[in-house]
Amino acid sequence: MIGTEDEAREWLATLPEWNAEAADRLDVLVEMLRVENEHQNLVSRASLDEIWRRHIVDSAQLLQHVSRETASPWFDLGTGAGFPGLVIAALRPDCEVLMVESRARRIAWLESVCRNLGLQRAKVLGARLELVPSQPVCVISARAFAPLPRLLELSARFSTADTTWLLPKGRSTQQELDELAGWEHLFHVEQSLTDPEAGVVVGTLAGRKGRKTK
Repeated sequence: MIGTEDEAREWLATLPEWNAEAADRLDVLVEMLRVENEHQNLVSRASLDEIWRRHIVDSAQLLQHVSRETASPWFDLGTGAGFPGLVIAALRPDCEVLMVESRARRIAWLESVCRNLGLQRAKVLGARLELVPSQPVCVISARAFAPLPRLLELSARFSTADTTWLLPKGRSTQQELDELAGWEHLFHVEQSLTDPEAGVVVGTLAGRKGRKTK
């Protein structure tokens, strides 16, 4: 379990995606977040003291569950302050990352970060998820976006049988999964690296019970 900011930085350095350029991009992201958080509430003030553990590593850990060959396009729902979308894009600038966000001020900030970090393959989809045109994606992530049943209702149309779902959840992760009904899936829970009470729902979705996804 990663418990300190030093441990968070040390863990990041073990990633295959880690290099000097990735480190620079994340340093810029962290500084931009600190500045912007004075103008709009992107993350809680308390979490800024543990930004590398609470937000950067909490996002980057998702990379452990996908291969380099099958991570693009990466579809991040309700990306908010850019977690995990911006972190994935900073570590994997070769990967097409599509970040869905409907709030105008956050859209503007996310776009400014993408420009400053030179993330040419990262794109902000400035609309409610219901209005985003359907397309097949390789990865779907969502951090604190919606309860699992509602999340699937909104986003199953972007998934194929090969799409990897990566859904960080809180202490009720296993309960949410146990109570999920009406879907054919191969989801399981992985322990979060940053919170002993949190987990990540990982797996694939075939579709609604009785009806397979094309």
